[in-house]
Amino acid sequence: MDHGPLADRIIKAFDTMSGQLQAGARYVLERPRDVALLSMREQARQAGVQPATMTRLAKHLGMDGYDGVRELYAAAVRDGEIGFAGKAGAQVASQKLKGDKALAAEMLRSIGKQIERLAAPDRLDRLVAAARTLASARRIYCLGLRSSHSIAWHLHYVLSLVGERSTHIDGIAATGADALARATSRDVLLVASVLPYTRLTVELAEYAVEQGMAVVAITDSEVAPLAQIAQHAVIVATDSPSFFHAMSPAFVVAEILGAIIAGRGGDDALAALRHTDEHLAALNTHLKPRAKQKTS
Repeated sequence: MDHGPLADRIIKAFDTMSGQLQAGARYVLERPRDVALLSMREQARQAGVQPATMTRLAKHLGMDGYDGVRELYAAAVRDGEIGFAGKAGAQVASQKLKGDKALAAEMLRSIGKQIERLAAPDRLDRLVAAARTLASARRIYCLGLRSSHSIAWHLHYVLSLVGERSTHIDGIAATGADALARATSRDVLLVASVLPYTRLTVELAEYAVEQGMAVVAITDSEVAPLAQIAQHAVIVATDSPSFFHAMSPAFVVAEILGAIIAGRGGDDALAALRHTDEHLAALNTHLKPRAKQKTS
């Protein structure tokens, strides 16, 4: 999700807004191209607010009215400042009408663009800074619930191959959060959550901050609850032609974090990997290639 001309102003003023204004602000922040192209009424409908809310939002941001906001974003589109963000929302139905193959192709193109944007210099700086903070931790606690579970679990799995510093906070028997009882200020919480945010995830992240832990977040907006409290926030796109949000960019971030942390582990990581290989071989964990049968 590319930033529009008012992104910095929105982020700065976000906490001073009412819930309705925040809903409209999130739309402007995350859908800059649509701000330029769609009518105010359609934007309000997609944001889940009344059209008058968008006008109040514009004035809250120091504009005379919402037409001024749209003109500002339209100019940014013309000048190439806002890139193509993919189709979503009301356009999903029309994409589905084109057939399964067309939907699959559109999803692949959208995900490809989202992942490509992670390679922008400022995104890479954030990603590397987050990885270095994690790599320097005494212990890394990985938390992701519901759709974000696979993000946290994958990073934990990768880290478990190269050492013993990772703890996965799961929900089995409602005891997952108990692991944080042993956490210290030398530990880091890696937490993943995207809209709609899981309440327990945010509450545990807030608890970690209260205990003096650093928080590294993988989330979907500069104004997401986790982004507001994290020491490092890696922002990923979730827009998708599907009815369900895209998790591929967040998964890619987890893979990259795991690779950087492992690489910074040096000889200790290599030794841990050799031990893991020996352990898996002893248990005959993986299938071996079958010998080809001889033909007479």
